[in-house]
Amino acid sequence: METSNQHLTMELVDRTEIKVRFGEVDSMRIVWHGNYLKYFEDGRESFGAKYALGYLDVYKHNVMIPLVKVSCDFKRPLVYGDTAIVETRFVNTEAAKIVFEYTVYRKSDMEVMACGSSVQVFLTPEAELLLVPPDFFTGWKKHWGITS
Repeated sequence: METSNQHLTMELVDRTEIKVRFGEVDSMRIVWHGNYLKYFEDGRESFGAKYALGYLDVYKHNVMIPLVKVSCDFKRPLVYGDTAIVETRFVNTEAAKIVFEYTVYRKSDMEVMACGSSVQVFLTPEAELLLVPPDFFTGWKKHWGITS
């Protein structure tokens, strides 16, 4: 039973497939570790397209959203020819930032290959940090049923 201090929050998740390309593997024949950050970026791009929170959606509100933190835990290596599924999950916070969590699966057996997270902050066009979420972002969260 829901009490007055509980909030129902919609979970926003996107999944996108990535075929591991030859140029992404290193001399050990596994995906070079830095490419996982590119996969996270692919996940953010796909999420943004699905939920209207892409870079161009944000920029039209005169706001920039640079990455200020990213982490990746490597579990198993992807190899050339694998297809990965990048799951990107929005993490709600009251702070003026956008937080995502990622899980990278190998499609063939859905084994977890890597997981991580990223944090983006809001800046004005003059690169000043916004300390409260911009109005468009508050409206975006409300549109998708996200409550604090």
